[in-house]
Amino acid sequence: MRYFLVIIIYLFTGPGAFAQQKTWQLHGTVYDVTKRYPMEYVTVMTTSGRGTMSDSLGKYSITVMEGDSVYFSFQNKQTGKYPVAKMEDPTQFNMSLHIQLYTYLPDVEVRAQNYRRDSIANRRMYDKYFAYSKPNPLKSINIGPTGVGMDPNEIINMFRFRRNRQLASLQRRLIQEEQDKFIDHRFTKALVKKLTNMKDNEELDAFMKKYRPPADFLEMANDLELGYYIQQCYRKQMGLLPSGVLLYQMGADSLYIK
Repeated sequence: MRYFLVIIIYLFTGPGAFAQQKTWQLHGTVYDVTKRYPMEYVTVMTTSGRGTMSDSLGKYSITVMEGDSVYFSFQNKQTGKYPVAKMEDPTQFNMSLHIQLYTYLPDVEVRAQNYRRDSIANRRMYDKYFAYSKPNPLKSINIGPTGVGMDPNEIINMFRFRRNRQLASLQRRLIQEEQDKFIDHRFTKALVKKLTNMKDNEELDAFMKKYRPPADFLEMANDLELGYYIQQCYRKQMGLLPSGVLLYQMGADSLYIK
């Protein structure tokens, strides 16, 4: 008799009852408390035991049934349960968690670009290349109580021609890059625009390329002398100076603008 009753109960309340319940996909997006920033890795669960997680855009999709309720969990904090039957749109349900997203972002340090600091860091990083010199065994001669000694590595390196060429080439490139950054640091578009009042970007770009000074001049010239040079170049550009005028005579080479 008991066995018969169990079968009757199973037939009316078993899988057949669940099979009659309609299922569909519930979609939505999870936001933080501001309702502006989507949240990823938020757990979405149903009371029937299904689960999923929100993606990088805060979106989720989960299968629900008529009698289901949906709830959300993030960092061990769980929301209340929201019955699917009471949702205005049973296929779409957005959620806003009481969490400010920016509080979980790492601190970011923002600093202004500093040419001297960056240059020092660059020198430290590539110190062995900046300090490279051609192998010379005579520089490594040591005189001790037992006689005269010489570094055998220097002798070996003398015959490593490919390595020496590569190191010398890298050194020249690093020095050139450092000089170019130094020129860009002092000879700027903002300074040229301020002293010449040029408005056209194409005209300004052509001026910057044509009158770009060498690094040795900028190493010796102060701000006043640099400003005077820029003004003289602009007068030259406008045809206010005769051809062949020496614009400056500082550094290794004199520069004539034709």
